Amino acid sequence: MSLDINTIFGLSGRAALVTGSSRGIGAAIAQGMAAAGAHVFVHGRAKTSAENVTKLIKTAGGSADSLAGDLAEIGSGRTLINECERRTGGLDILVINASVQVNSDLSKLSDDDLSWQINVNLRSTIEMLQTCLPLMANRRWGRVISIGSINQSHPKPIVTAYAALKSAQHNLIQSQARHYAQTGVVLNTLAPGLIDTDRNADRKINNPTAWLEYTKQANWMGRVGKPDEMVGAALFLASKASSFITGESINLSGGY
Repeated sequence: MSLDINTIFGLSGRAALVTGSSRGIGAAIAQGMAAAGAHVFVHGRAKTSAENVTKLIKTAGGSADSLAGDLAEIGSGRTLINECERRTGGLDILVINASVQVNSDLSKLSDDDLSWQINVNLRSTIEMLQTCLPLMANRRWGRVISIGSINQSHPKPIVTAYAALKSAQHNLIQSQARHYAQTGVVLNTLAPGLIDTDRNADRKINNPTAWLEYTKQANWMGRVGKPDEMVGAALFLASKASSFITGESINLSGGY
């Protein structure tokens, strides 16, 4: 049997949407997919932030467009998928990365903060899946990657609502993976642990000593992960190589 690594792992000719890719993990994955040959839609709430990553991709020789949209708004998930379909004629890869996290004891969580997390982390996911999965199934090929969290299986009280929504998000991935398993469409979750993104910037700046001590006990490796370390697994799940894996969650946590 002859194996062509570029064919198995490459994304040439594919169109990919990475939500929340104007920064952090999403930006790293968007750049990685573009480097693998995909045309990438870089998404952010503000068009200017998405355009910055788009420029980086194009400077490196990749192909990308910018899209803006607030996923807290009802219907925005459907709008985003439909726009990608309109521009490309067929979205092959969806990376559900955009999320919001409010640190709060459950007893102190406000209604507004709860609604915000539900709309971005769960409602928009449902909208995007409702819109893209039938289209992918009709074309007999598709990849959906949900960026979950280690908190979906190991919840901390300070992020109770966020952790519950990430667990629900993976439940959606599993149910739809089963439903579409015979159509050539696979859905999986990547569950990062502690990653060095701007979500943790305040903790690093306000108390660097405490941050360093925290990272030392956060996982078996005793360090914080980097956004670039999420890219390889995302490329695998977006490629032909993942054709026989669906409904799974892969932890990227440094050992937990």
